[in-house]
Amino acid sequence: MAIFTHVTVGANDLEKSTKFYDAVFGALGLKNLGAFSDSAVAYGDQMPEFLVLKPRDGKAATHANGGTIGFMASSRKAVDGFHEAGLANGGTCEGEPGPRDVMPNAYGAYLRDPDGNKLCAYSMTAE
Repeated sequence: MAIFTHVTVGANDLEKSTKFYDAVFGALGLKNLGAFSDSAVAYGDQMPEFLVLKPRDGKAATHANGGTIGFMASSRKAVDGFHEAGLANGGTCEGEPGPRDVMPNAYGAYLRDPDGNKLCAYSMTAE
C-alpha cells in the first residue's frame, strides 16, 4: 500500500510549470492527466498522484528548504532523460546524473523546477 494519496507543489506560472512537468514526467513514463481544477494540473499513471497548482491563498508559491520529492525511474537511462528534459524545459541542475552512495546500485539526478521545488529521480537497477 502506498503511504501518500498525492503530493502537490505550488506554481507561480502554471503554463511554464506544466511544460516542465510534462517533459520530466514523460521521461519517467508518467502522464499529464489534465486539469484537476481551474488552477491545478494532475500527473500520474492511472490516478492523480502529483498536482501542480496555484496556491489557494493567492500568495506566491515558494519551495521548501530541505525538501526534496523523489521519483522512481525504471532505468539509468530514464534518470538521464528526466534530468535532460528538466534542463531543457526551465529547470536548473541540483546534481548531475550519476551513481550515489546511499544504496547499492543507486543512480540519481536532481533538479529544481521553475519555482525552485527540488526533485530527484533514482534508479536502483544494476546497469
